[in-house]
Amino acid sequence: MARVFLAKEGGLPATDRGLAYGDGLFETIRVEGARAPLLSKHLDRLARDARRLGIAITRNEVQRIASEALVEGAETRGDEAWVLKLIVTRGAGGRGYRPDPDGEANVLVLEASAPPPPPAVGVRVDFSRVPLTVNPLLCGIKSLNRLEQVLAAKELEGDLFEVLMSNNAGDIVEGTRTNLFVDTDEGWRTPPAHTLAVSGVMRAHVLACLQQRGEPVFETTLSLADLMSDSCRGVYLTNAVLGIVPVAELAGQALPVNNRLATVCGLPTEIDGASC
Repeated sequence: MARVFLAKEGGLPATDRGLAYGDGLFETIRVEGARAPLLSKHLDRLARDARRLGIAITRNEVQRIASEALVEGAETRGDEAWVLKLIVTRGAGGRGYRPDPDGEANVLVLEASAPPPPPAVGVRVDFSRVPLTVNPLLCGIKSLNRLEQVLAAKELEGDLFEVLMSNNAGDIVEGTRTNLFVDTDEGWRTPPAHTLAVSGVMRAHVLACLQQRGEPVFETTLSLADLMSDSCRGVYLTNAVLGIVPVAELAGQALPVNNRLATVCGLPTEIDGASC
């Protein structure tokens, strides 16, 4: 059974493999009071990707831990929006990189106030100089290994909201903390899941909404030319805490801004950039 640690009570032990090697994964969940709209999708991904990494924790365990954290958080925060973060590591033990096959997982529970919503008029985005390398064995997993995103995030200055990262082939893949959707004359386009460092819960939710509404949507590679072409009718970023965020300016070029993606997904415009 996994061992639970609370950040407010000291956090993980110094011998934890998540601290030593980034041997773990995490979920960041937006909560309104005691309600987390996409909680089940977050926990499904957490349990599934823990299995991919061979970390011993079950879906029932993460459900119990999250449920207890939601109740406690709601008691102290009332109806305000806040963020629940669950970090799951392989625990402690093993010699060097080689893990203990009988080790028990550790779970760190953190909570914080929700960040302010991005401006409804859209955000300013640029391209990162940091390349993104995606190991096929780790694609899509929200692992604790995020150094490329950390380096890219250092480029965020002033009102620059996000930078988009490219892979070794030059394809635009994702932002440091966001997935990407492009509205084109032919339909919606988003990079394929197998090319992503993080396949977001909000991305999956938006894909399902588009498909249910009968909107043409294609998981395909995106180039710089695709985002800057005349057929581009809008660029949107998705994030489990920030929601759907329209891009108003990309690398100095003004883009059309509207609420079309939020409307297609049935989200009210006041949470266009602030919901999960």
